[in-house]
Amino acid sequence: MKIWIVWLPNVGKSTLFNALTNTYAADAANFPFCTIEPNIGIVEVRDIRVDQLAVMSKTKKTIYASVKFVDIAWLVKWASKGEGLGNQFLSTIREVDAIVQVVRHFTTSEVVHVEGTTDPLRDISIINTELIFADMQSIEKKLPDLERRMKTNDADAKTQKAFYERLQQHLLDGKLLIELADSLNSEELLWTKQLQFLTFKPFLYAINVDEKEMINAEAIKQEFAEKLWAPTTIVCATFESQLIGMDSDEKQLFIDELQQGKDVAIPTLDDLIRLAFDTVGLMYYFTTGEKETRAWTIKKWSTAPQAAGEIHTDFEKNFIRSETVSVEKLLEAWSWSAVKEKGYLRIEWKDYIMKDGDVCNFRIGG
Repeated sequence: MKIWIVWLPNVGKSTLFNALTNTYAADAANFPFCTIEPNIGIVEVRDIRVDQLAVMSKTKKTIYASVKFVDIAWLVKWASKGEGLGNQFLSTIREVDAIVQVVRHFTTSEVVHVEGTTDPLRDISIINTELIFADMQSIEKKLPDLERRMKTNDADAKTQKAFYERLQQHLLDGKLLIELADSLNSEELLWTKQLQFLTFKPFLYAINVDEKEMINAEAIKQEFAEKLWAPTTIVCATFESQLIGMDSDEKQLFIDELQQGKDVAIPTLDDLIRLAFDTVGLMYYFTTGEKETRAWTIKKWSTAPQAAGEIHTDFEKNFIRSETVSVEKLLEAWSWSAVKEKGYLRIEWKDYIMKDGDVCNFRIGG
């Protein structure tokens, strides 16, 4: 999964990227456009269940699921018309699976906001407008070709033109194309994907707060989730940057200190990563043994043969059955033999729909 992190200058995007990738790879200077070349970081999706399975199996190698984050130069107002770094980066992000918009919520005079004041909803409107403009340009380039084809009595071109004009009007109304996803038929979905519309990608919003606001994270998240009608989470880039280089115990002590004994959940980057997986429609299952314990990323509603095909393409073709147990039941039993004794092990066939957290032992024919 590849995700584009984007927002306006000086919202903490590069600081967040550094924390995500646990490095100081991205510049984080207090001036616009310090990120010129794209930064790409592959982030492991840490899951305590993987660690527990590895301990149970006395595994030699542990492999987590991963997410690729792309940190590209900021967009500003009128970027689609050449302002700032212009639209030179818009074409490079059409291949990403989702867009995380980092929204500045914190206020400080030390970090200058490009618009002069902190206003999350205004900032969201600016970046969405630029993405809408980019999609409108894609349609405007497509329509002349369809009009030429229509002159040859191409009925398909006429249908496509009417469809793209419908999308064009939706964009002119200031709306994102992703809002139409559930209303499109299979042919329309194909036409939409062919132009790789930016606003047809899933959007996530990461509200970047300061450390003092983290205690109120749940209330802030609820406020923006209701206003945006989109997956929303809370991050604190400055807090996360302080955790770089710490081991899990040190991080937990740091979080406990911030909680100050209050019964509140402190948001972490794990929340953002899990939300990204869910929004894009992905999940993962596990395999475990002495050689390796691994989390495999698959699409939701995948069948058992499709899941096996993630290991090797031949596994899907030659799939026989899957010996399956939920990770919770396996960890409770603490061994495959105990799973069988307790009756937890299930035999699943080709029509089985995988569930998040399944632990599988696939049987493959020759």
